[in-house]
Amino acid sequence: MRCLRKRSAVSFLGLLVICLLFMNLYIEDGYVLKGDKQLIRETSTHQLNSERYVHTFKDLSNFSGAINVTYRYLAGTPLPRKKYLTVGLSSVKRKKGNYLLETIKSIFEQSSYEELKEIAVVVHLADFDLPWCDSMVRDITQKFAHHIIAGRLMVIHAPEEYYPILDGLKRNYNDPNDRVKFRSKQNVDYAFLLNFCANISDYYVMLEDDVRCSKNFLSAIKKVITSREGSYWVTLEFSKLGYIGKLYHSHDLPRLAHFLLMFYQEMPCDWLLIHFRSLLAQKDVMRFKPSLFQHIGYYSSYKGAENKLKDDDFEEDSFDIPDNPPAELYTNMNVFENYDASKAYSSVDEYFWSKAPAVGDYFVIVFEKPINISKIKVSTGTEDRQNDILHHGALEVGENIGWSKKGKQCATYLRLGEFQNGNFEMADVKHKIPFDIHCIRILATRTQKEWLIIRSVSIWTFQPVNQ
Repeated sequence: MRCLRKRSAVSFLGLLVICLLFMNLYIEDGYVLKGDKQLIRETSTHQLNSERYVHTFKDLSNFSGAINVTYRYLAGTPLPRKKYLTVGLSSVKRKKGNYLLETIKSIFEQSSYEELKEIAVVVHLADFDLPWCDSMVRDITQKFAHHIIAGRLMVIHAPEEYYPILDGLKRNYNDPNDRVKFRSKQNVDYAFLLNFCANISDYYVMLEDDVRCSKNFLSAIKKVITSREGSYWVTLEFSKLGYIGKLYHSHDLPRLAHFLLMFYQEMPCDWLLIHFRSLLAQKDVMRFKPSLFQHIGYYSSYKGAENKLKDDDFEEDSFDIPDNPPAELYTNMNVFENYDASKAYSSVDEYFWSKAPAVGDYFVIVFEKPINISKIKVSTGTEDRQNDILHHGALEVGENIGWSKKGKQCATYLRLGEFQNGNFEMADVKHKIPFDIHCIRILATRTQKEWLIIRSVSIWTFQPVNQ
């Protein structure tokens, strides 16, 4: 497990851009000039002098195709039908501690019977110590036999002969040789795992082998995917640590696998995942809170070093993503730069930011259809800017949509309550409001000197009212 180190990788970005151009040629045009093929081959097989490794990389010109690897099935068999989500994790022998069985147990225990029908778990035992692999397979089959029989769990191994040379690689970032070897092999481990999982399900989430899951994490992920329908995304993130909880479309896995193989010796996996997302034109991080996955390992898989990293946004039992039904947002506040109103209503980790509001200033949410609300929660300010809260404000709900000089608004409003310490939360709203809600309005009831951050507006609903 690595923490993302904030060092410059500018020199490498140029190489990545070139790679993207080649990828577009391969994918869109279906051919590559002979000289370009040679350039890619030289880049991807740097220092691969032994002929027995060349077959691993010979198909890199087809970035959408599978990598030619013959896997060993250690437990389980190919699935008879495609699932909704594959949970993939790679594991190697640790000098201290072993959390793999606990991780697999958490995946299954935190899923309902209905969710289990839509999940496939693939474990890549990626260590070259075959007796260790055999020992782990015995433990896994003993503890999770019913999941293997039910087709929910597969354990695989990619033979050592398919790996590139891992010694004498470039020491980028002045890493010691053993760390370079460790992280380079880890990139190949994940590339082979991604390659295997490409056609198992519609979506794929990447985990580590020392993770605890939130209860009903699949339902939470499905809810987020549904909320993003019609929008473009490459990576959705359900943890802020390393490469835990990174979600992909399965159709992107072959390209990601090739990408990790091509640059396996350049930098750690979590850095490469960031570049992959950017190269496929997802500019912003789409991370959702609370986090669905928590790091539990105390000893790292690298040399058994202590690794106490925790995701402080993780919630094991109370995870509940709001519905936030489709709506238009309006405000008369002085918006700062691009921190527009929609960012407070998004489930992504971003916010609305305005200059100091005056009495009567408003932030309005107008729903496409009238809704029945069960709960409303509004949070202002951030940890870094704890005073940029709504010091004096109220939350109102309205009905009868019309147009005015202020834009689309409701004709009448009913005040639900006041903000307390910059926050507003109310449950059981449906039983307190005598009408179907068309609008929610956040109103500044006094002028304040401080700027205002609306970090999130979260709305939970009952079924929408039929029109």
